Amino acid sequence: QVQLVESGGGLVQAGGSLRLSCAASGRRLSSYAMGWFRRAPGKERELVASIRWSGSPTYYADSVKGRFTISRDNAKNTVYLQMNALKPEDTAVYYCAAGVPAGAGAMYDYWGQGTQVTVSS
Repeated sequence: QVQLVESGGGLVQAGGSLRLSCAASGRRLSSYAMGWFRRAPGKERELVASIRWSGSPTYYADSVKGRFTISRDNAKNTVYLQMNALKPEDTAVYYCAAGVPAGAGAMYDYWGQGTQVTVSS
């Protein structure tokens, strides 16, 4: 079993930055793919970024490419999402997930409780 706890969300002005952290416990994450998802009000959940255990390859949604960076520290069992140049449309609840790699993606079995990110214009 894996427990994931996100932190780092908050309220920020457009153009600002936030760094989300996802701390895992219960099992080492070094063999898992890790992903950051988000769900905005009235929208479907979407995969924002993902990373394999080795640190590559990484995936980014087109809407965040060049602005967000996913990284992981296997020694600390933690994954990060650095978000720069934030836009109001980035407002959402952000979720961390862990899963077994499957093809180009992963089967995400473990989820955090989510952290709210609000970007004001």
